[in-house]
Amino acid sequence: MANAFFKAPIAINEPVLAYTPGSAERKALKAALNQLKGMEMDIPMHIGGQKIFTEDKRVIHPPHELGHTLGRYSRGNRTHVEKAVQAALDAKAQWENTPWEDRAAIFLKAADLLAGPYRAKMNAATMLGQSKNVFQAEIDAVCELADFFRFNVQYMTEIYAQQPESAHGTWNRLEYRPLEGFVFALTPFNFTSIAGNLCSAPALMGNTVVWKPAETQIYSAQVIMEIYEEAGLPPGVINLVFVDGQSAGDVIFNHPDFAGIHFTGSTGVFQKIWKTIGENITKYKSYPKLVGETGGKDFVVAHASACPKEVAVALSRGAFEFQGQKCSAASRAYIPQSLWSDVKRYLTEDLADFKMGSPEDFSNFVNAVIDVKAFDKITSYIAAAKEDKNVEIVAGGNFDKSKGYFIEPTVIKVNDPNYVTMCEELFGPVLTIYVYEDKDFEATLDIVDKTGPYALTGAIFSKDRYAQKVGFDKLRNAAGNFYINDKPTGAVVGQQPFGGARASGTNDKAGSILNLYRWISPRTIKENFVPPKDYKYPFLAED
Repeated sequence: MANAFFKAPIAINEPVLAYTPGSAERKALKAALNQLKGMEMDIPMHIGGQKIFTEDKRVIHPPHELGHTLGRYSRGNRTHVEKAVQAALDAKAQWENTPWEDRAAIFLKAADLLAGPYRAKMNAATMLGQSKNVFQAEIDAVCELADFFRFNVQYMTEIYAQQPESAHGTWNRLEYRPLEGFVFALTPFNFTSIAGNLCSAPALMGNTVVWKPAETQIYSAQVIMEIYEEAGLPPGVINLVFVDGQSAGDVIFNHPDFAGIHFTGSTGVFQKIWKTIGENITKYKSYPKLVGETGGKDFVVAHASACPKEVAVALSRGAFEFQGQKCSAASRAYIPQSLWSDVKRYLTEDLADFKMGSPEDFSNFVNAVIDVKAFDKITSYIAAAKEDKNVEIVAGGNFDKSKGYFIEPTVIKVNDPNYVTMCEELFGPVLTIYVYEDKDFEATLDIVDKTGPYALTGAIFSKDRYAQKVGFDKLRNAAGNFYINDKPTGAVVGQQPFGGARASGTNDKAGSILNLYRWISPRTIKENFVPPKDYKYPFLAED
């Protein structure tokens, strides 16, 4: 048995490759895209180290090319969830007693596999399955996920190093146990890295996991699972199931060993899960840990002192990268009257320069939205805005789903700061702008704070430091990630821990040590070296 205090490698953010014409990474990625498109995958579930195929095959199409088939996945049912839970429980004792350095080594190896031999494959799978351009895939599926693996190992060692003081004659220790039971990871389509982190963060801390990804992220989820297995993750530690939400919930939220959920998704779904867990609370051995990052209606506020070009670029990037399908995407903006003409000109110039189409063409900035449900929802708001006399379509507004789910980046200008697209989360390439009188800056900040239930990300643009301070203070609770003179997207692990409060989630900050604390159950240990042999304390003695 090892008897040294091991020091893990210092975590450094994975460099983002440029994919310029002629570069080695561009050639490798093009080859991976061609290889994946030239085959049809048969994707199984992974339960207890076994690949599980079923007769219920569901087809996977690229959102931008509905006529092409990438493959099929095996759809499971309730019995597969039951088996996954049992596999997690069966693996638990050995995994939680595995030395921390061995657990760390697995995920450090996963990071190096991802950033090395799997880089092109992971990017290609995310580009094809989720319709991300090469840059959006690179910063997400490779760099951010590798960062999660590496920084979480560093945070784990920092947690374990925190120990209490000991008085003379005693030794006090803290043991950081995993939760008692299994953890459920319920992950979204929009970030491959979030899917990988939500299942791996609890596992790193010694928990075993049942992982249900979004149906529209299964194509890249199977690559994550392939990396885990090559990295040496033991069977049953992370069990990947493809089932409907009802089947998963009926089994998991009624199981006495359910210990926690790591969730990213809609506010409505998380609130329903929270209610279900509350109603079932007497069934569980322990109070489950509920960690969720949910919706957002993220804002950009410009002060009259701001640079119009900087504001416009923040909006063109922050609102329309990955088709606005980011929890942090800028979806409402408040522009002073004095800047609006210039901001509008620069913004419409950017949008006119955007190319839209398949991510396989690296010149396309915008690709398709994820599926028909998203397409129909987003376009219904655009269609309604076109019919409203009090609303101006500044740019875009067209859409087509004949070959793929394509929606033009759309900018809407409204006269009412409470217009529906200023308040409700659309999760698509729609930006709504309200133009306010310069003198109403502080009153507008109050509107920003009170519009909608969310509090995820937000940004203020100002060259006036006093105005920045006013915005900083008034919007204190309006965003868990607050940006000054920057777009409200692009949080980096180790630099900007991510998460919001109010209806945006539990604000447990993925990409920081705070999140890992949620996946442990500490035990205090006191050892007395010389126990007393008389019950009497000195104060009992006679004068």
